[in-house]
Amino acid sequence: MDKQIKLLEDKEQLIKQALDICLGKIQKGITERSQFTIALAGGNTPRPLYESIATQNLAWDKIHVFWGDERYVAPDHPDSNQRMARQAWLDRVPIPPTNIHPMETGAGDPEADALSHDAHLREFFQVSIGEFPSFDLILLGMGGDGHTASLFPHTNALKVSDRLITVGNKDGQPRLTFTVPLINQARCVIFLAAGADKQAALDQVFAKKGDEMNYPSRLIQPQGELQWLLTGVNI
Repeated sequence: MDKQIKLLEDKEQLIKQALDICLGKIQKGITERSQFTIALAGGNTPRPLYESIATQNLAWDKIHVFWGDERYVAPDHPDSNQRMARQAWLDRVPIPPTNIHPMETGAGDPEADALSHDAHLREFFQVSIGEFPSFDLILLGMGGDGHTASLFPHTNALKVSDRLITVGNKDGQPRLTFTVPLINQARCVIFLAAGADKQAALDQVFAKKGDEMNYPSRLIQPQGELQWLLTGVNI
């Protein structure tokens, strides 16, 4: 694993750095594999990144967009990660609809929808049960409790090792989420974290020894690159 930690002056610089990395990875993926696969993060921090990507002149037909997690709400719900990304980016560019791969939340059964999306990923990447595909880039955030995607402290989702998608749990509310081994198979993972409220968790995540069940972001150790882009904290 190639790990880099970068402390940026402010959120504007963080987004600029993230954009530069994303554009480089997009070009590399298309050049080497004729397509680029990215999994998006939710939350407020990445929105300006998505807005910036939307202004670029890219080979949209070769870019496939996924999500690392999703709240179990309708796609037009204000809390939907899909809705945010569509408003900020996807609805503003000529990307083929078939290149957008949201986590479905309409079955009324989170486990059924998790299994369905798991099967969709396996079909798209042509991997069998027991194998994990490699995304070109996975974007992640981190909460003040050290969670990432919908992998929350002391939840069953942290222990799932035989699936691509599982059901996370936030205060009794189900969410769909990438599993730890799927994230760790990525060619590149970028954490975007901004604000002093992340300091205590970051101290634990970066400590040489710590409890992954308390701070799930410690579990993210991809086989490729791991980049932390930070602002508003001390490292």
